[in-house]
Amino acid sequence: MDIRFTTDNVSYKRMTTEELKKLFLIDKLFGHDEIYMLYSDIDRSITGSAVPVEKPLLLQSSKKEMAAEYFLERREMGIINIGQNGKVLADGVEYKLNFKDALYLGRGIKHVEFFSDKKEEPAKFYFVSYPAHKEYPSAHKKFTDATPVKLGSQADANKRTIYKYIFPAGIKSCQLVMGLTELDEGSVWNTMPVHTHQRRSEVYMYFNMKKDAILFHLLGEPTETRHLVLRNEQAVLSPSWSIHSGVATTAYTFIWAMGGENQDFDDMDWVAMKDVN
Repeated sequence: MDIRFTTDNVSYKRMTTEELKKLFLIDKLFGHDEIYMLYSDIDRSITGSAVPVEKPLLLQSSKKEMAAEYFLERREMGIINIGQNGKVLADGVEYKLNFKDALYLGRGIKHVEFFSDKKEEPAKFYFVSYPAHKEYPSAHKKFTDATPVKLGSQADANKRTIYKYIFPAGIKSCQLVMGLTELDEGSVWNTMPVHTHQRRSEVYMYFNMKKDAILFHLLGEPTETRHLVLRNEQAVLSPSWSIHSGVATTAYTFIWAMGGENQDFDDMDWVAMKDVN
């Protein structure tokens, strides 16, 4: 498990691009036949992936970092499959996950195993986990059953659909909120005007990008922004004091996952465009 200690809202202003990458960029996801995990000091989130090809993959605790006998002993997690068909086995219950289907696993699940239906076309399981102080039942949601919200316009190059999976009116959780956003063809901006939410952190994972496409992810305080260049199937950590917005050379999809004090999706501190620098 990789360990990531980030920085405060003052120090980042003096950092180089390479230093910012080392703090916020996650670029080792989706390796074949491995479970990759990154533990962050931002709300103690764990971001990871599992791509079973030749064999099933068993999710295990990293005892040094987690001090737990099994991964979900004191945690919950959300899983979204961005690859081909697969399944997750959780304490003997099988959940089939096709492209963009989601699964919530609550605290106390001991055995979690990932499978692909075909090794030639493997599943790509992306997951985010936060600590949990209460158990909630595991729940599976197909992409077609997710709650859609349409936002933006073609004129503003930000026409998009938000699909909510884990949130108070959907799959119940302790503190995790999770879903994905799809941009229409011809739209390239997400989350503009920008916002922060002091009461929770967030992780963005961008996918469905063309091979030669790049994305500029904006971060930092609204009055002093920075950017990172991201490519397909990379993620970025966003502390509570930072904006999180992006623009790319083509349309894309991204998974958002949040954890912290408040689960209200609309709990955002909006920043006027004139105040962004």
